Amino acid sequence: MTKVSFYVGSQSNLKDRLLLACKLTEKALKHDMKVYIHTDGYATTKQLDELMWTWSELSFMPHAEPPNEAPVLIGHDFEPVENCGYLINLSTEQPVFFSRFERMAEILDQTPEILEMGRDRYRFYQDRGYELDYYKL
Repeated sequence: MTKVSFYVGSQSNLKDRLLLACKLTEKALKHDMKVYIHTDGYATTKQLDELMWTWSELSFMPHAEPPNEAPVLIGHDFEPVENCGYLINLSTEQPVFFSRFERMAEILDQTPEILEMGRDRYRFYQDRGYELDYYKL
């Protein structure tokens, strides 16, 4: 069963959520996990793609948009064919395919809509018995 971790940032902006996604991705790669990052749309996908090239001077994360086979895939309208080890959700909706992943991160910030929809997803996972972690950053 998928282990779901919620990460709630103290700011109300997309950039901080994207930076956290980069940090979590880097950590997953160090554990040899394949990562799929699910975004809310094309603009966020592109912004994250650009950030992954520049966010750290000391590391590189090989990434691509599907259907490529890079260790990190970023998409918004794609369901991975293979099971990846780690799903990072930057969308305000629950990915229908989340249960195929070993682990999942839900990244939230202080934007009221994002928090409310995150609470709904938390209740959904909790009601179905998923193992949950919650980190307030």
